[in-house]
Amino acid sequence: QVQLVESGGGLVQPGGSLRLSCAASGFTFSYYHMTWVRQAPGEGLEWVSSISTYGSNTPYADSVKGRFTISRDNAKNTLYLQMNNLKPDDTGLYYCVRGPRGTTQPRGQGTQVTVSS
Repeated sequence: QVQLVESGGGLVQPGGSLRLSCAASGFTFSYYHMTWVRQAPGEGLEWVSSISTYGSNTPYADSVKGRFTISRDNAKNTLYLQMNNLKPDDTGLYYCVRGPRGTTQPRGQGTQVTVSS
C-alpha cells in the first residue's frame, strides 16, 4: 500500500532553515508528480509546491517562492523541501502528497514545523 513518511520538522527561529524529507513506498515513485502542502493551526490545507516526475517543473506558492526549494531523488524514492529564511507564517503541519498540484490524498502523517523566537 502507499506509504508516505515525512520527517525533518522542528522548532526553528525566524530566518532559520529546515530540510523536510518524505520517504515513499508502495508505488513506483518516479511515475508520479509529488506535492507538498501545509496546514496552519485552525486553517485548511495550503498548496506549497509541486514537482514533476523528473524534476523539470517545480511551481511554488507565491508565499514561499525564492525561499523554498522542492526536489526529489527517484533512486531513493524520496521527496525533499529545503526551507530557508523561515517566517512565523510558515508554521504548520507539512504533508507530502502523491500527485500534482490540487491533489490532497494520499498523503503522509505530516511533520510539524514551528517558526518562533
